[in-house]
Order: sequence, then structure tokens, then C-alpha cells
Amino acid sequence: MSQETLQTLKQLAEKVDRLASLCERLQIENEALKTKQRELARDRARLIECSALVKGRVESMITRLKTLGQGN
Repeated sequence: MSQETLQTLKQLAEKVDRLASLCERLQIENEALKTKQRELARDRARLIECSALVKGRVESMITRLKTLGQGN
């Protein structure tokens, strides 16, 4: 093979190595993002549940306050 062909093959091999490295990094990042997304979805569900409980308590207190106010 000519020197030029060898140089081209070397450059191509380096590019393939960089792409493989990038692919690996992106896969790791993707898995981390998926994990974070699952955590955030669980947090969101928990917050929605807590919000519903608080709403029920506040509505109950308002009803009791109205009842107390009507008794006067």
C-alpha cells in the first residue's frame, strides 16, 4: 500500500475510535437521563398525591370553619 493509503486508513481508524468513544459516552449519559426521568416521575406522582391530601384537609377545615361560623 502506498503511504497516502496508509495515512488515510490511519485517519479513518482514529475517526472510528472517536465515534465508538462518543457512542459509549452517549449511552452512559442516556442511561443516566432515563434514571433521572424515572426518579422525577416518582417524585411528581408523590407530590400530586400529597397535594390531593392537603387539598382534602383544607376543604375539610373550610367546611368546619363555615359550620362554626354558622353556629354563632
